[in-house]
Amino acid sequence: MPGLKIPFFGLKRQYNTIQQEILDVTDEVLRSGDLMGGNYTSEFESWIARKNDSKYAVTCHSGTQALEIIASYYKRPYDRPRVLVPAMTYVASANAFIRTGWDIKLVDTDYYGVMDQKQIDSQDYEAICIVGLHGAAISPYWKLMNGLLIEDGAQHWLSNNCVRQGVATAVSFDPTKNFNNYGNGGAVVTNIQELADYARNWKAHGHPSNHAEIGTNSRMSEVDCAQMMVKTCHLDNWQLKRSQIARHWMDKLKDRDDIRCLIDETNVAKHCFFKFVIEIDNRDMVQHKLNKFRIETRVHYKDPLHELPAYQHFQGPSILSSASSLSRRCISLPMYPELTDLEIDYIIDSLLDCV
Repeated sequence: MPGLKIPFFGLKRQYNTIQQEILDVTDEVLRSGDLMGGNYTSEFESWIARKNDSKYAVTCHSGTQALEIIASYYKRPYDRPRVLVPAMTYVASANAFIRTGWDIKLVDTDYYGVMDQKQIDSQDYEAICIVGLHGAAISPYWKLMNGLLIEDGAQHWLSNNCVRQGVATAVSFDPTKNFNNYGNGGAVVTNIQELADYARNWKAHGHPSNHAEIGTNSRMSEVDCAQMMVKTCHLDNWQLKRSQIARHWMDKLKDRDDIRCLIDETNVAKHCFFKFVIEIDNRDMVQHKLNKFRIETRVHYKDPLHELPAYQHFQGPSILSSASSLSRRCISLPMYPELTDLEIDYIIDSLLDCV
């Protein structure tokens, strides 16, 4: 496939497939002059709540701020509560808790990069922040743990048919996500009315009328929500295509001892296919070779949290060797619904040529 470059993200391609729908609904909102908190915002929040089989969904500016809202709400009874955070995750998972006054403890990951339950010891903690790395589903056994279970669902909220495990879930509509906004966006999903009310007040500087609590300005615009409602009609098909790509690649790699897929037969049924990640020897060399094939790849994440300067003083209740190993051996392949059949085979065949 000479001369072809396959980008890691398919944002341009996605827009080309739904361009007129997006332009029509954007024009409708702008002509109305109702730019914040209108009917599309209410409709979108209702859709998110139904999708998650939850009572409430409150939109805000980002998935990070959604998690910060949840962390702020559950921090209030405590002086400096402790939360367990997986060592292998994006920094936002830790930042939301640190910024709201929590003490974080880092926990090593399992075979798939998800927090390893066996590594949680008897140390005191008030909450666990669970992350379904790369879109892996969260086991229902987490409900049996002590303390609050909070889902940073930025990567995994579409997994397992959106069955929620925790008291609250932070959802992200970042442009890079499966279900993505063109700007940014997030939502707090919960069955707890008091938390939902807190979230609505928090994103309006405490309260739109009396400002009874400290908050900030954190909203998705009416245009954002209108455009997201367009995408709700396409999401199931997009997810089906992601599943088909993942299963095709799994089949091509099933007999390889030198390549391990982080999506496999034990977790594929409930996965949401946010990323297709493989573990290999000589990761950096393979990435360099794929670049020569004009295939763009990414590393998620090059350093686990405990190896980053900002988090090295947060002690963990376990040895963090698995997260360190994954960070040095994993690479993410481009995977999105707009890939052509030719590109799908080209990516996997090129990978096999590189290893």
